[in-house]
Amino acid sequence: MNQTMRVCGMLTAALFLASGLALAGPERDPLKPRVPADQRAAAKKLKSPFYKNSKKASDEIVAEGKKLYEGKGTCVNCHGKKGDGQGPAGKVLNPGPRNFTNCKFHKKRKDGELFWVIKNGSPGTGMVPLIPATISEEEAWKIIAYERSFCKKWRKK
Repeated sequence: MNQTMRVCGMLTAALFLASGLALAGPERDPLKPRVPADQRAAAKKLKSPFYKNSKKASDEIVAEGKKLYEGKGTCVNCHGKKGDGQGPAGKVLNPGPRNFTNCKFHKKRKDGELFWVIKNGSPGTGMVPLIPATISEEEAWKIIAYERSFCKKWRKK
């Protein structure tokens, strides 16, 4: 990860601390949708361009997603290297970031919902919009494929 991205991630966390939005705490309700109700149906219909006759992306796409998650996408700052929501910035956010190791979360949320949040951010949380300022739509889909890999059951589908 280059120095600029690292600084941006830490500045984001600092802004939330300074604004009073961040008081360390776990994710309140890991199964609660973060897409507004009036946009959820449309978001659920969005499909990853990387699924070929299956519900999972190729190992190559997952590997590219990991690089983006840990680098350009800056996801690791909040969601952590293990995907458990315990990244350095994530530890100070309230509610805490999504815990991608929670398989119940993966079963409940569609890829399109995850994409919507990456693109639009998540009101009431520290999740800011990443598309197009930080990553492209194609890169977001790759990150989602990697996020899904934190649930071992998901990768076996």
